Amino acid sequence: MFEIPAALLSWFYGLTNSYTIAIAMIAAVVMAITTPLTLKSTKGMLEMQKLAPEMRKLQNEYRNDRTKLNEEMMKLYQEHKVNPMASCLPLLAQAPVFYIMFRVMRGMAYRPVGAARPVSDAVWTAFGRADEVADPGFIPRYLAIDSALYKSLFGEQSIMSLGLDLSKSAAQAVGDGFGTGIWYVLLVVLLGALYFAQQRMVAARASISPTMSAGQQKLMQYLPVFFAIFQIFFLAALVVYYVFQTIFRIMQQAYITRAFYGHDESLGRQAQRAGESAREEAKKNPDGGGGFFAQAKRDLAGPAADTKGAGNPKNSSAKKPPTKDATAAKPGPTPTSKRVTPPKNRPTPSSGAKGRPTPTRQEAQANKTKSKKSSKSTRPNSPKKSS
Repeated sequence: MFEIPAALLSWFYGLTNSYTIAIAMIAAVVMAITTPLTLKSTKGMLEMQKLAPEMRKLQNEYRNDRTKLNEEMMKLYQEHKVNPMASCLPLLAQAPVFYIMFRVMRGMAYRPVGAARPVSDAVWTAFGRADEVADPGFIPRYLAIDSALYKSLFGEQSIMSLGLDLSKSAAQAVGDGFGTGIWYVLLVVLLGALYFAQQRMVAARASISPTMSAGQQKLMQYLPVFFAIFQIFFLAALVVYYVFQTIFRIMQQAYITRAFYGHDESLGRQAQRAGESAREEAKKNPDGGGGFFAQAKRDLAGPAADTKGAGNPKNSSAKKPPTKDATAAKPGPTPTSKRVTPPKNRPTPSSGAKGRPTPTRQEAQANKTKSKKSSKSTRPNSPKKSS
């Protein structure tokens, strides 16, 4: 995986005998490979944006039925021959390329350290250079030992090109001396300026066909500049590679602007008009808009969230059950208790409570005696008891 680009870099070095030119040529090859992927990604993104009005209508129509919505979306994609993943997969394919070139550039100035140091000492001894074990030089990785680039780097302490040691980072060069390190810092500043120019082109295109908010555009514009600051810890060879790659990317962005946004009937202009129509459709149906996350929120809320009057405080308050105070205010017969004696171990209600007052113990006893006498007097054929 790393040997093929390393062999190509070595071949370029054999043609030019210059590290910088060889790095520029390998950057051009990498951009030639990734440019078709970038163009396909841009085209797929614009085609998806062009279908935004019809997608919005489907979301409004089937916002309560996710299964039907997905079916209609797939029919729409098939009808217009649009692949939703076309704008994502090419960008993901560029990540391995970035990692491979990062390893190849670092492999040029590889010095074994830690557990690999005994192995390197054995290699130096096998080549009859045991006297250099105390201060070993480079042992390039991923290169054939008979290649021109390997022979030029093996055992060396530096990679000199255009007055700079490509095996050092800007932080290391500044530590050795500010007068020398300033040129490495200026190289990093040049890379940051190129990143900024590239993102300005992307931001200008986004203003023609807006797909992001103003805050997101600012973030995407200045984020690569912050990425360039971390380049002070990278080898100068990597910085040189990124400089040439960014120059080629600026040329690529200029071509994209001319090809996709050059005239009124271009794909970018059509996507712009489609985006405006989708926003107008969203204003007409605010309850069905909001995109994927808003639809997911409505699905979690259930069908009650989509019924008429949902979320209206007037309608919701009318359906509330009557409160305790409202129930107590309704007229009706006052319930009376059949118990005449107060329950044990319970406090006696206050005299201000509603209903009949609870009689005292003496009153209750008198009423009980009175009721017994009345019952005896009314009982038929009851014998009289002598006192």
